[in-house]
Amino acid sequence: MPSISLDPPSGRYLSFAEREETAVLRAQERGVREIARHLGRSPATISRELRRNAATRCGRLDYRASVAQWHADRQARRPKVSKLAANDRLRQYVQERLAGTVRAPDGSGVEGPQVRWIGRRHGRRQDRRWATSWSPEQIANRLPVDFPEDETMRISHEGIYQALYMQGRGALRRELTACLRTGRALRGPRARTRGRGKKFVTELKQPSTLPRD
Repeated sequence: MPSISLDPPSGRYLSFAEREETAVLRAQERGVREIARHLGRSPATISRELRRNAATRCGRLDYRASVAQWHADRQARRPKVSKLAANDRLRQYVQERLAGTVRAPDGSGVEGPQVRWIGRRHGRRQDRRWATSWSPEQIANRLPVDFPEDETMRISHEGIYQALYMQGRGALRRELTACLRTGRALRGPRARTRGRGKKFVTELKQPSTLPRD
């Protein structure tokens, strides 16, 4: 069996130490709620753990910590389907706003929230393709406003960027990158752009090259 991970758990999943305690309590025929109280976890978490990660022996489920941890590690390594790939309604919402094709009831376009012009090199906002588009940050912040009761209509701005830039799992049309305010088809590291600016000071001249009075 491959080595098991001893990394600290997330808030949703059990650690290996918790799985060992669960195995001991389960062998003592303790119930789900009692195990949950002992570990300070919700009964739903313990129930899901016993259902997903138990070992099958002699036609019955036998919970062992090492086997449960192996199952959990293997599941964590599987590629996950992105939210936008699995949710057509969310994908359509995001694509419309990235492309600036949101329409009001009268048929007119609905622009994203206004962005202050700061005089950067890309030209004024209304002169570029993203004149009516929304940024990923604006889309992510707007979703809870438009869908306050629907938790499935949620995605972070980083999730939108990943869907655009990571081919094969993004679910968003690659050409929508042209609607981003960077205008780039690839995303550059932040460290590369940090501190970048135009030089307004020329190189210092040697005193010998300066004109004499």
